[in-house]
Amino acid sequence: MPKPRSIVILTGAGISRESGLDTFRDPGGVWDKVRLEDVATPDAFRRDPNRVHAFYNARRAQLNAVEPNAAHRALGELDRAWTGDLLLVTQNIDDLHERGGSQRLLHMHGTLRHVRCLGCAAVSPWLEAADTETPCPVCGQATLRPDVVWFGEVPLHMDAIMDALSVCDLFVSIGTSGTVYPAAGFVELAGRQADTLELNLEPSGGGAFDRSLSGPATELVPRFVADLLS
Repeated sequence: MPKPRSIVILTGAGISRESGLDTFRDPGGVWDKVRLEDVATPDAFRRDPNRVHAFYNARRAQLNAVEPNAAHRALGELDRAWTGDLLLVTQNIDDLHERGGSQRLLHMHGTLRHVRCLGCAAVSPWLEAADTETPCPVCGQATLRPDVVWFGEVPLHMDAIMDALSVCDLFVSIGTSGTVYPAAGFVELAGRQADTLELNLEPSGGGAFDRSLSGPATELVPRFVADLLS
């Protein structure tokens, strides 16, 4: 396969699972422990904002106990070394890609370590717990919410993501089930002109990718990056 000029990489929960973070849909994952209707919808926040804050406070605190793994670090190395176009799109709300060195990065579902003000709309970095009494660092109003995309809301940065998918010549999906839209449709959009590759613990099924390699992200991603940069 010739060297690509423009690469889009999509990552999902599988890449962070190897750092010790729970996935959402796997057996024993987050949605086996708490109902998404109680913590991950706009209605849930209207009904019981402190419960929603407590859920995301706990997940934010968990980030202090985990580190980027070999897959995150390999993608950071690719970001530093790749002179062509590169966009890393993640469905994850953790900050392990940033800590692994990735900079050309978009979080389509938001991030745990930011909050958004419902009053002034400012998005601010946030490392501590928050609740309904916490003032916005920009306007001072106590109207903060987690800066994450809930069910029923539109993912972030979609125009930039679609633009990149329409011109890339390599699309790589890493550690994602391929069942949640719009991300599940990215392979079809990119596949109109790009080579497509899946790196996953198990194939997502459907035969949408030109190639699919099975195994842990911590093994597959460093190998993929080394081959690309060789």
